[in-house]
Amino acid sequence: MITIVEGGIYVQVNFTREDILRMAKEENVRYIRLQFTDLLGVIKNVEIPVSQLTKALDNKIMFDGSSIEGFVRIEESDMYLYPDYNTWLIFPWGDEQGKIARLICDIYMPDGTPFAGDPRGILKRALKIANDMGFSSMNVGPEPEFFLFKLDEQGNPTTEMNDQGGYFDLAPVDLGENCRREIVLVLESLGFEIEASHHEVAPGQHEIDFRYSNALTAADNIMTFKLVVKTVARKHGLYATFMPKPIYGINGSGMHCHQSLFSGKSNAFYDERDELGLSKVAKQFLAGLLAHARGFTAITNPTVNSYKRLVPGYEAPCYIAWSAKNRSPLVRIPASRGLSTRIEVRNPDPSCNPYLALAVMLMAGLDGIRNELSLPAPVNRNIYVMNETDRVRAGILSLPANLKEALDELSMNEVMRSALGDHAFTHFLEAKFIEWDMFRTAVHPWEREQYLTMY
Repeated sequence: MITIVEGGIYVQVNFTREDILRMAKEENVRYIRLQFTDLLGVIKNVEIPVSQLTKALDNKIMFDGSSIEGFVRIEESDMYLYPDYNTWLIFPWGDEQGKIARLICDIYMPDGTPFAGDPRGILKRALKIANDMGFSSMNVGPEPEFFLFKLDEQGNPTTEMNDQGGYFDLAPVDLGENCRREIVLVLESLGFEIEASHHEVAPGQHEIDFRYSNALTAADNIMTFKLVVKTVARKHGLYATFMPKPIYGINGSGMHCHQSLFSGKSNAFYDERDELGLSKVAKQFLAGLLAHARGFTAITNPTVNSYKRLVPGYEAPCYIAWSAKNRSPLVRIPASRGLSTRIEVRNPDPSCNPYLALAVMLMAGLDGIRNELSLPAPVNRNIYVMNETDRVRAGILSLPANLKEALDELSMNEVMRSALGDHAFTHFLEAKFIEWDMFRTAVHPWEREQYLTMY
């Protein structure tokens, strides 16, 4: 059954090939973006005219994979786009010539096998492993944050904020309110259920939270969210960035991920008999997250800049611990119980590839369940005010301090290698070690300010 909301916008519900062809005609769709995500989390697309839609729905659109970061070598470049019909979406923008729609695609090889390095396929493989262990779904509620900056006369982004607002401020202090409100309206027209929208702690920083969904849909939604935010911001003469720490001295942008496992309609993380309401499965999953946190940080925090956010003093987690009572550890257990019982992992940032990030966190948790890992005691003190001796005594490790350290940890973690598969594991490390080396050998403004006149 297809649900149509007011204004002719179609809401995603198990579309068939015939549904899509009919809606494209009824809504005067002229172009279709066949979207996918590269290894580094950058959205890509092959745009086709509506005359080629039938061909696309038959999985016959080919592209050159050798041109995409982390895909394949030039001698094996032909790849095929297999659209996921349930990701059909008509954008609320276009021109007098017609509308633009999109389909998110999986990547396949010419022999009809899934491409091993497709991030969406990697998450699907992880979800299949969870399913084989008796978990029908992983639910994820992301909380992506972003900054709005002004554009210069040439339309290029600056680092000049468009307001000086703070947490939960509103107009006239929050000058991004109108832009944020339009983002929410566009997202709702596309079927998102928006739960909250507000100004964040830092000037120019915003957060829009949307309802949880199964992990694959959540990752798709994160990519759609980024596209909508950037598009609407441009309409308001602003530039939206998901860079984790664009400005020194203020809070960076995170993307906390609330997650839970379900078996059928039952939340596998809930046990009403437990003092905290957490099941054995939840505790083992959490233990797995803590055990592999240093190993998956390069995926959840994949840029040099990511580690400028993961420092004390700006509400971002630096230490590997958990609590149901405070927000300084890596993992927090929100107060809701029953079907809403969940684990909040607080280190991911919005520069990550959401498909890979959810896959590695899931596999870390499943490893905890498979090996029946014991959960360490919670840390209910504010870790930020603990000294190093206190942390060592409590057995609290730190997250990696920089991308190089995180990559070294990833390279040694066999569970993460298994989660990503050899292709993505190898290509991701290769690309990111190059990125680190470029940063390491560059001369930065801070160095000139510090040393040019001193020596």
